[in-house]
Amino acid sequence: MMITIGITGGVGAGKSTVLDFLEEKYQAYVMKADEIGHLVMEPGQSCYEPVIALFGRQIIKNDKTIDRRQVSDVVFSHPELLEKLNQIIHPAVKQYIREQLAVKKQQEQKICVVEAALLLEDHYQEFCDTIWYIHTDEEIRIRRLMENRGYTREKSVSIIASQAPETFFRENADYVVVNNGDFAQTRRQIEEGIRKYETL
Repeated sequence: MMITIGITGGVGAGKSTVLDFLEEKYQAYVMKADEIGHLVMEPGQSCYEPVIALFGRQIIKNDKTIDRRQVSDVVFSHPELLEKLNQIIHPAVKQYIREQLAVKKQQEQKICVVEAALLLEDHYQEFCDTIWYIHTDEEIRIRRLMENRGYTREKSVSIIASQAPETFFRENADYVVVNNGDFAQTRRQIEEGIRKYETL
């Protein structure tokens, strides 16, 4: 039996740490929505032509790939284009994940993990067996963003404020992993979450 865990949480929550541990200890097959979003825009992939049609051929680089930085600069100041871009990318990402899950089930993979910042908003729970919310105290998240990404405190606070509140995540998650920096503690919670599925 295969289990699919959906992992979500705000920016700076340390979701990658949890994914790495699941991959290492449980040989989980991990899919990150962000990375798949880049993949589906590659030449020959499903979103390549639609994205060029939306932004124009000037976004094509010399190597034929889409200049994602240029795209992100444009959508930053044109919310309506961001909305259209999301309408192209998000369904393609979900379709890709569904196809991969079907393949992994055939291969008798035990654990698949899907990580997405907008996992709940985009209804990824449709194909996840359980949703885990990675919680980290706001002050720690701010510090991580400043240290790891070089953001100012103001920028960190504003990014966190633009995301769904903690109550939304807690109300919609099946399991909460607190990841405040003591990894031994985080690891115990992950192991406990996996133990709930004794059939594995």
